Amino acid sequence: MQSDVQTSAETEKNKFWQIKIGPLPLPLYLILAAIVLAASVFGKLPADMLGGIAVMMIIGMLLGDIGMRVPILKDIGGPAILSIFIPSILVFYNLLNPAAVAAIKSFTKTSNFLYFYIACLVSGSILGMVRAVLVQGFLRMFVPLVVGTIASCVAGVAVGSLTGLGAYHSFFFVVIPILSGGIGEGILPLSVAYSEILSQSPDKFIGMLVPAAMLGNLFAIMSAGYLRHLGVKKPHLTGNGTLVRSGDIDLGGKNENQPIDFGLMGAGLVIACCFYLFGMLANHFIPIPAPIIMILSAALVKTLGIMPRQMELGAYQLYRFVAQNLTWALLVGVGVLYTPWNEVVAAITPAYIATVAATVLAMISSGFFIGRYLNMYPIEAAMVTGCHSGLGGTGDVAILSAGNRMELMPFAQIATRLGGACVVVLAAILMRVIS
Repeated sequence: MQSDVQTSAETEKNKFWQIKIGPLPLPLYLILAAIVLAASVFGKLPADMLGGIAVMMIIGMLLGDIGMRVPILKDIGGPAILSIFIPSILVFYNLLNPAAVAAIKSFTKTSNFLYFYIACLVSGSILGMVRAVLVQGFLRMFVPLVVGTIASCVAGVAVGSLTGLGAYHSFFFVVIPILSGGIGEGILPLSVAYSEILSQSPDKFIGMLVPAAMLGNLFAIMSAGYLRHLGVKKPHLTGNGTLVRSGDIDLGGKNENQPIDFGLMGAGLVIACCFYLFGMLANHFIPIPAPIIMILSAALVKTLGIMPRQMELGAYQLYRFVAQNLTWALLVGVGVLYTPWNEVVAAITPAYIATVAATVLAMISSGFFIGRYLNMYPIEAAMVTGCHSGLGGTGDVAILSAGNRMELMPFAQIATRLGGACVVVLAAILMRVIS
């Protein structure tokens, strides 16, 4: 009898340890979370890489796990939505310990965690691609991108006009900020351009432009989550992270089949950092954003086949590690730093929401329907074009993580940054002509 009771107790204990938050067993997660909380309460949480990673991963694991379990929410990008907006709400209502906020801000902003993450994803995903698929993807993605941009402008202005926002306001203050490529690369230069043309302070325009970009990013995240769900139900519509249908392209010896090599991952880390540094260096001499140069240089290296095969494998394995373990942590930083909750709430009116939704859905629908005529997988094509309506690099991470298609990061970065830069320039020209 005693043996049966003991066996039952051990079974219950094993079940408890089998419950996981992210990769951690629940009991261990609770212990680690308590340590982080105690360190922040007693002023022992350093505002650096150590403190930042600890806080962001503990919060990100929990929110990501909840987002993947809640019905309906899990199908519309729940992990990304919760990882961004819950920290934003906690900061707004002062519910997050100041020491934790300081650690997150220091690591995310001062240490440039976002661009480290993007450099690892871009270099690893490009070098890990089949060369023919890479070349065809870059060449074909511009058609749905251009068509989507035009469709978004038409749909957004039409809905904005019908709901009372007006064509002028809908175009310049809702549609354009959504398509501008993020806060730093799009909203800020756009606000400066508007201020010079209309002779007003840039600060006034920042507050008007940011909510549209944030809500557009949210709709793009939800759409990516739905597309992910659609891909499960209708597998013929998706390449599971591959943009172009391979046809007779030889996909043998794919990197997914190779054993993990930690030494090669170290080499991949150096390669990723140096691709980013090369972009920064080249930007000093040519007027092209550093991330774009980083992407193009990695694509050129892959196309020419000049990187040793083992180094490509190392970069790819690093990319897989970073994407799997640091995505939700990064999105927590995005929520704390770049998502002011009060500005999101202030923009929520039926007319505004309808205009934003029409803009984003027109962009994504264009990619979905145009992509199939260009021998692209509709779901992947839709996600890539959808990134054009996101919050720059942070938006790309959130959208692709919601869609579970992080392999598309190089294409998403091109869509976001190159597409955003073109939109900002054209908007400034049009406003000057009209004004």
